[in-house]
Amino acid sequence: METQVVRIQGEALESFCQRVFQSLDLSEEDGRTAARVLVAADARGIPSHGVARLGRYVNGLKTGVICPRAPVEVLVDTPASVVIDAHGAMGAPVSVRAMRMVIEKARGNGAAFGCVRDSNHFGIAGYYAMMALPEDMLGIAMTNTAALAVPTFGRQVMYGTNPLAFAAPADEERAFVLDMSTTVVTRGKIEVYERLGKELPAGWAVDRAGQPAKDARTLLDDMFHRRGGGLLPLGGAGEDFGGHKGYGLAIMVDILCAVLCAAPCGAELSDTETSAGRVSHFFGAIKIAAFRDPRGFRRQMDRLLRGLRESPPAEGAERVYFAGQKEFEREAECLRLGVPLLRTTYAEICAIGEEYGVSPPPVLNGNLL
Repeated sequence: METQVVRIQGEALESFCQRVFQSLDLSEEDGRTAARVLVAADARGIPSHGVARLGRYVNGLKTGVICPRAPVEVLVDTPASVVIDAHGAMGAPVSVRAMRMVIEKARGNGAAFGCVRDSNHFGIAGYYAMMALPEDMLGIAMTNTAALAVPTFGRQVMYGTNPLAFAAPADEERAFVLDMSTTVVTRGKIEVYERLGKELPAGWAVDRAGQPAKDARTLLDDMFHRRGGGLLPLGGAGEDFGGHKGYGLAIMVDILCAVLCAAPCGAELSDTETSAGRVSHFFGAIKIAAFRDPRGFRRQMDRLLRGLRESPPAEGAERVYFAGQKEFEREAECLRLGVPLLRTTYAEICAIGEEYGVSPPPVLNGNLL
């Protein structure tokens, strides 16, 4: 089956999403931030967290799971730490605020960390980690999610995809940006396969009996209703390929995001029929100058990353990449050609726009690729 894609100019797509959000009572600034994070995911080649999620955000705002004017509250504020209660606010705007606070604290203290509790889906973790790069800092971002993954040797969902991101600046090379789930894939990737009508590859997830899951729709339904089955931890089933390591990383994320700030975690978190559950986040910033001269750090990063990039590829492979390189290249392509969306995703956001009186973003040249 040939996949058909349309391309949309990035600013037009952001503007469309922002106007949809504002029609649902988000402030202009919060709507802009939420739209920017969504489109950034598509532009960086992560469509599972892009505007395909607009419908879930809209449903969350309609049902009150996401509170557009939530009274965001700072519970703890020390020179090196902050804890924020989002009270159900939109995930991206409160996360940007928290990361800015962490960066500001790190300027004076060398490092700082923060938690946000009772929040909502915040998009791609890498967006927030990358906020530290212009400040000559290392950035860290994590979030827990509704329980979607099975523990090693298990077959019932007990924790989330729990992604984490780490960003480090370089000089002439692009920054190192690790942005990954602690499961083999995210639920968003399963949803993409459902939209495409494709069978799931072996090793992504297990069914109710703990055997390889094949049908995306059945898996999504079973995970939601907790009948059994779920995503596998990074490394896959069992211990032979390190699945227990991915499982351990996922629980580490839950501890930092939730246990550290007394928020729900693990199997306590679940989604609704129409929206994602209330989740918590963790952010960090480390000032390079607190350890060494930033210029020397960036130059050494260049040597490290260039060495990786120029190392010989395996037979049959074209190139060796470092984390973040593909995403930066995809962003550059999107600046030239527009942001790619599946035609089905474009139809879905157009229907949302029609419902809220927002004109759809035009397709560049009217072309299907």
